[in-house]
Amino acid sequence: MSQAEILAFLADPTTHGGHVPLRIETHISVLFLAGDRAWKLKKAVTLPFLDFSRLEQRHAACLNEIEVNRIAAGELYLGVVPVTRAPQGGLRLGGDGTVVEWLVEMQRFEQDNLLSALLEAGKVDRRLIQGVAEAAWNLHRLAPIRADKGGAGGLRRVIETNAATMAGLTAILAPARAEQATQAALDRLERLTPLLEERRQQGKVRRCHGDLHCGNICLYQGRPLPFDAIEFSDDFACVDTFYDLAFLLMDLDHRGHRDLASHAMNHYLDLSGEYQAVALLPLLLSTRAVIRAHVAATMGQAASANAYLDAALAYVSPPAPRLLAVGGLSGSGKSRMGRELAPFLAVPGAAVVRTDALRKQIMGVPLLEKLPPQAYDRETGRQTYAKLYDTCLKLLRDGHSVVADAVFAKPEQRAAIEDVARQAGVPFNGLWLWTEPDIAAQRIEGRQGNVSDATVEVLRQQLQIDLGPMTWTKIDTGGSKDAALASGRAALCL
Repeated sequence: MSQAEILAFLADPTTHGGHVPLRIETHISVLFLAGDRAWKLKKAVTLPFLDFSRLEQRHAACLNEIEVNRIAAGELYLGVVPVTRAPQGGLRLGGDGTVVEWLVEMQRFEQDNLLSALLEAGKVDRRLIQGVAEAAWNLHRLAPIRADKGGAGGLRRVIETNAATMAGLTAILAPARAEQATQAALDRLERLTPLLEERRQQGKVRRCHGDLHCGNICLYQGRPLPFDAIEFSDDFACVDTFYDLAFLLMDLDHRGHRDLASHAMNHYLDLSGEYQAVALLPLLLSTRAVIRAHVAATMGQAASANAYLDAALAYVSPPAPRLLAVGGLSGSGKSRMGRELAPFLAVPGAAVVRTDALRKQIMGVPLLEKLPPQAYDRETGRQTYAKLYDTCLKLLRDGHSVVADAVFAKPEQRAAIEDVARQAGVPFNGLWLWTEPDIAAQRIEGRQGNVSDATVEVLRQQLQIDLGPMTWTKIDTGGSKDAALASGRAALCL
């Protein structure tokens, strides 16, 4: 039967107890939001990447949608409900009559709570975007491993599909620029094949979200939830976890929020320790942008399509790497300075490598768990700084800028991080942040949800250290945050 009758039934307020439904339509679904419920219907369409033409196929897709969203947004997905034909001939939700359609029943949330809407309203701060990154990380670490998918072969198929699609859209996407983006992606893919395959063998290809952009993340009961994961194609959803994250980073960047993209990436790195994956970013970001380019072109949105293609070309021509070390005693503001400067050094930001996070990774504990005193003994400190130097060197050699965030109170520590830049053959800048001890103590006491375990007593101990000759640029952070950041940018000629 035609879905027109079912759509009219779902648009009728009497179907929803008198609530006038809000209709939202995509290329494959129609949603009706009424009261505290949302009802999602799969369109009876056949597209190159899916076939929903038959009722049993739509039923299977509805069941699969519940399953693939269970990890990240299980509280939103309530079940699969039939639309049935009553003996008298009318339609109803549920019931024992003949099933004429299947719907996904969801808990409704306000559209103003979509991450895309919150961004437009200026309501997304660093803490919220870190929550988004944490939600993505939790989804990825719990998602089923799919070593039969992804890797270099999976990404090559995506690039080739993109190229074939763009070849049919020459009226909007100039062939020469489309071919340039494709060739640049294939060149990077060839160099990165060993890393992609290593990550696949390590279990980094998982049954991910697949469509992790800002319109598919909502704030629900105070928590960011990724929802509407791809249910119709394992090839689209069983990908490297960093490729999944790259859609979020690209979308934030394209919306004009590179700073938030940098925060999201670096919080994900703090949580996961997957610094090796940063080398993939130019390729992954570009591939995601090309997909959006041809989707927009297919919809006749020429300006948007070409803006995405411009971005795709820019992503595969990243700026040359450089190393910035930000040091200072606890409470000096070095971590904030490092995070704020990162978006000016790379796309979407320099990798911020923090001893506070590295120490937690070495000890195998969650990022915000307080460590015992023995975790701060001389040997653990040596291991932590050694990992800092090694991680920074690998990132720089992979072509990505780095912010090294540590106290760097000892001259030999500062000399060692400067030597990392020399080994990598990249420019180096060192910033030494300082403020009055009472201000630093107040900042430490006011911290909430901070990875650092430093206390006021730790600060007192640091104040006894002989810093030795200080050759790094000194920045007084006792004033406003904006003034301190301006001094940091000036020191780097940004």
